[in-house]
Amino acid sequence: MTLPHPSPGDIDVWIFDLDNTLYPASCNLFAQVDRRIGEFIAGHFGIPYEEARAMQKRFFREHGTTLRGLMVEHDVDPVPFLDYVHDIDVTPVAPSPVLAAALDRLPGRKIIYTNGSVQHAANVTARLGIAGRFDAVFGIVEAGYIPKPDPRPYDMLVAQEAIDPSRAVMVEDIARNLAPAHALGMKTVWVKTEADWARPDRGGVGTGSHIDYEVDDLVAWLDGLTRGMT
Repeated sequence: MTLPHPSPGDIDVWIFDLDNTLYPASCNLFAQVDRRIGEFIAGHFGIPYEEARAMQKRFFREHGTTLRGLMVEHDVDPVPFLDYVHDIDVTPVAPSPVLAAALDRLPGRKIIYTNGSVQHAANVTARLGIAGRFDAVFGIVEAGYIPKPDPRPYDMLVAQEAIDPSRAVMVEDIARNLAPAHALGMKTVWVKTEADWARPDRGGVGTGSHIDYEVDDLVAWLDGLTRGMT
């Protein structure tokens, strides 16, 4: 389902996911985060790593994120958790001057909406060379620690940033995270991935009717979309 691109002139706000969206999934930063989540749980509860991994995956399945499960079931302080799991090496991400130039040309406000922390977003965007291109970062703290795709933080983002959903686009690599945006009236762009769990027919959201556009390469798409703009 490859459809015509949205017209930048019709869009006031561009909302971008961070991980595996603004940089390629092939960088595999999440492997580092995933490992550190397991290590944090093992250290916090004093249990073997493999037992911690099983707990981690159950929390993810049942609560949307491991952090949410830790908070709901064990009242874990989210601050040291986020500090620990996002203390990773971002050098696998290559600087992207093409992305920086495309964002500079793209009219309208630009916002990052991530299930990660604002500091993690700062680290990644600095590495990409796109720091300063975004008007706001809406992270898991700003979302009240409620992860995507729960609709509540989407409403919070819209209210906080005074967004007209009919003139907004959301870009994501996890298809189910686009469903609440589509329900609000936003145009949705799925950055295609080989990860089975991120595809449009996963996550209980049907077969992809909540996706307006699909792109294979975000940087190439934005570059083409903004060519000729000043």
